[in-house]
Amino acid sequence: MKKLIIMIIISMMIVSCNKKNVIPQSQDPSETNQNFDWLLGDWKRINNQENQQTFETWIKNSNTEYSGIGFTLQNLDTISQEKMMLIKSDSEWRLEVVSPEDSASTIFKMTKMNTNRFICENPAIEFPKKIEYWKEEEKMKAKVSNETMEIPFEFERINRK
Repeated sequence: MKKLIIMIIISMMIVSCNKKNVIPQSQDPSETNQNFDWLLGDWKRINNQENQQTFETWIKNSNTEYSGIGFTLQNLDTISQEKMMLIKSDSEWRLEVVSPEDSASTIFKMTKMNTNRFICENPAIEFPKKIEYWKEEEKMKAKVSNETMEIPFEFERINRK
């Protein structure tokens, strides 16, 4: 059950991008001057399971740190929650995810990014190995996956920060 909750929470963190401004794959994500300001604000998931509501909120702490929180409600009770941090350290971006029942963050290394998309991976864990976020028009999309399973997320903005 804990893995399912973590999987659901992490799944909420993925967003899609506009493919017009793609950085070549050979370019290291740490070498770009990209930011993640398109994540900022309050988002509501629109492809939820019945009787559930999922939300994410992102804020910018500095040019090298963004904080997010995601949670899912069922009958007004919080059934899952996770905190997320996008952090640039030593010229590399990473995504850290932690839920209340975890004692430490799970770290995902950013492997690709462009103007409105990023992919973070951690091949050492069972699920998810990959977290993707991208912006598609006015929606934020995300996907968590491994080799055999993927969970898509689609959000609409309910408030800009």
